[in-house]
Amino acid sequence: MEQGSQVPHVIIFPLPALGPVNSTLKLAELLSLAGLNITFLNTDFNHDRLVLHSNILDRFASFPGFQFKTIPDGLPADHPRAGDRFMELFDSFKLVTKPLFREMLCSGQLNSVTGQSVTCIIADGILSFPIDVGHELGIPVISIRTISACSFWAFFSIQDLIEAGELPGRGHEDMDRLITSVPGMETFLRLRDLPSICRTNNLEDPNLQHNAYANRQSVQAHGLILNTFEDLEGPILSHIRSQCPKVYTLGPLHTFLKYRLESENALLQSLAPNSIYKVDKSCIAWLNAQPLKSVIYVSFGSITVLARDELMEFWYGLVNSKKRFLWVIRPDLVAQKDDEGQIPMELLEGTKDMGYIVGWAPQEEVLAHQAVGGFLTHSGWNSTLESIVAGVPMICWSYFYDQQVNSRFVSEVWKLGMDMKDVCDRVIIEKMVNDLMGEKKEVFMKSTVEMARLANKSVSEGGSSYCNLNHLIEDIRLMSMTAVK
Repeated sequence: MEQGSQVPHVIIFPLPALGPVNSTLKLAELLSLAGLNITFLNTDFNHDRLVLHSNILDRFASFPGFQFKTIPDGLPADHPRAGDRFMELFDSFKLVTKPLFREMLCSGQLNSVTGQSVTCIIADGILSFPIDVGHELGIPVISIRTISACSFWAFFSIQDLIEAGELPGRGHEDMDRLITSVPGMETFLRLRDLPSICRTNNLEDPNLQHNAYANRQSVQAHGLILNTFEDLEGPILSHIRSQCPKVYTLGPLHTFLKYRLESENALLQSLAPNSIYKVDKSCIAWLNAQPLKSVIYVSFGSITVLARDELMEFWYGLVNSKKRFLWVIRPDLVAQKDDEGQIPMELLEGTKDMGYIVGWAPQEEVLAHQAVGGFLTHSGWNSTLESIVAGVPMICWSYFYDQQVNSRFVSEVWKLGMDMKDVCDRVIIEKMVNDLMGEKKEVFMKSTVEMARLANKSVSEGGSSYCNLNHLIEDIRLMSMTAVK
């Protein structure tokens, strides 16, 4: 291991949402285990919630070169930072966070615990401004995207879609039109499967323009980290490497960290979940009392917001399916709570007999539980990977951003579940739950078991992600030596 100032000092700067923060914390721990000095830069808002609802400070206390730092996101404390309003973060980041980030780097506020300056920045590529600041200050920047390779490639192709006249779409009747300008997806990607920001009729839409620009910016970074593995997304990764030659596939990060900790007998407190919500572990006791593979787990992640009528359609569909269900209903999941009225008695009775509802669940533990046989998910990438590793088939109800692409790949390419996007109807929900948990169960189980095997192989010694982490660490150390000289 390097001594003194030659030990690399890496700043990790995630997109301020639970999924990206979770993934980058796991990367931070992997790099800390390798002896690198890490500064994890989180927004004040998310850091405070992590500290409140997890053991995050204790977990990283064993790494003397690790520290947390915070930066404002520019939004008021009562801003929801969820649903459609999540995208407002990008404007406030540009106005408030970018100049503060530059100032903190220049003033030494982000120096390591030993006073060492930053030798490398690993930042979420969708933020884009860390690449600009890094270039200005002579600090190498590696982009990390915590979305799938397939969704990253769809975002990367937005400008091509516009130039080919495939965007904007022409209304609802156009949604099943095949998209031919995303290389590698020409035979199965429909307009409705593109990232949700592509549904605008306005090509000058700020969200569309920002994403088109920020994803192309990744080619300006020294490399690109993706939380995926070669056996899952190899064909799409080949297309990405034609534009970004240095791609480090390190996924599934949650499995990789667990493997590395177990191999070093260093379990510490690291398997406790990171969460910005209070975790209700009572659901594990409930699962312990359920038959093998009998429960469908339902969770729409940390950002999805449902209208009350959507909540009721899902509820009726689950109860009418007569299948056992464990459902995560966040305190802020439903919009317009003031108008919610009474919950019908048949739903309350059906839930009492067959269901269990919590505000937030330890998802990795739930998916790994022997009682769980299916996952009704929003198709966020962390949730998708966790389901793949656990060998649990999915019903995909994508909400926004990258999730539309993920759900198409789950159903049409990887054959790991069914895509229910753009539909919220109790009859269809009931049928899909019964198909997943009954009639089509064996078909999906064959695919999910094999993909789970390949996921675990990728992070084991000699696997693709295992080797790529070693390459990443070596490249960061070389950057550090160059910076010292």
